[in-house]
Amino acid sequence: MPRETILLVDDEPEIIKLIEIYLNNEGYQLLTASNGLEALSQLNANQVDLIILDGMMPFMDGFETCMKIREENDTPIIMLSAKSQDIDKITGLSIGADDYVTKPFNPLELMARIKSQLRRHKRLGSARTDNEIEIDDLVINFATHRVTVDRQEVKLTPREFGILKLLAVNRGIVLSMDKIYQEVWNEPFMVSKNTVMVHIRKLREKIEKDSQNPRYIKTVWGIGYRMENE
Repeated sequence: MPRETILLVDDEPEIIKLIEIYLNNEGYQLLTASNGLEALSQLNANQVDLIILDGMMPFMDGFETCMKIREENDTPIIMLSAKSQDIDKITGLSIGADDYVTKPFNPLELMARIKSQLRRHKRLGSARTDNEIEIDDLVINFATHRVTVDRQEVKLTPREFGILKLLAVNRGIVLSMDKIYQEVWNEPFMVSKNTVMVHIRKLREKIEKDSQNPRYIKTVWGIGYRMENE
């Protein structure tokens, strides 16, 4: 069974070598980067389960890198920094780090924190499953109302999200425009069908690469709309 992949971002060769020994002993896969720009490149190219992020690096420091990562990624981050003041720890945690370890550090303690964060993230991931539907590159989170396509967040209006959620929950089933209106607007269908059609068109423009040849929301002529299973 493949083990988790750790991205270690640090510009000190001695630190990298030390942590690498302990990670290898625990069976983790290791990726490295020497600055924030390299770290973002690694994240774009690889599936990473946890990030160890040095606070002080050239080009882009760990704090700025952490904020950039958090714009679209919830991978656990452990900040590893020589800055040991309380304000530094508070800053690191407030911008999105999950844990903060100061240098010099005990490698065994760092390993324990890594395992703890991986367990926590796995539990949260399991809890999120019931609140998320993933259809190919489209991910819909019902709890946060967050929608992403190809990992890029898409901003939807409440009506658009309501339509998307309804179709996703009933994917594979054709829903009439009457049904969509009644469920999303929560009132009897007494208006022009154009209301639903306009919202579907706007929704497609946001989530489809080619809204004229939709990939996710299909039109069933004369009946309504259906979302594909995959």
